[in-house]
Amino acid sequence: MAEFTIREGTEKDFPAVLEMIKELAEFEKSPEKVTNTIERMKQDKDFFHLLIAEDGSGKAVGFALFFPAYFTWTGRAVYLDDVYVKPAYRGKGIGTALIKRVIEKAKEWGATRVRWHVLNWNTNAIELYKKLGAEISDEWLMCEVWL
Repeated sequence: MAEFTIREGTEKDFPAVLEMIKELAEFEKSPEKVTNTIERMKQDKDFFHLLIAEDGSGKAVGFALFFPAYFTWTGRAVYLDDVYVKPAYRGKGIGTALIKRVIEKAKEWGATRVRWHVLNWNTNAIELYKKLGAEISDEWLMCEVWL
């Protein structure tokens, strides 16, 4: 297994995270939808939490971005907006470690669950999430309004 560490992210990580967000958008075939900026991330830093995965040399190779949420049926929760690992570092347990750390944070905050979305064609991610015990619904559809 490759050597890596998971740590809390800071503003210093925003440039590397934004680069990985753009890589993720390319992978998800939607690069044109990324409108976030480092400046916006700095303004919004109180609205999200960030975990950074670093390789042995200290290079950021993955991240998880998440935030507290509240659901009417169950109460306090955490929403995992994105988890991403650079392609060269996949299959080394980094994604699993990031998600497990988010779950730990959710437990610390007294949350009842962690929720996230996955594209139906991303079979590698779906298999990972199932191994972590995630229930994957084929019933609910995502709705959003862009402002």
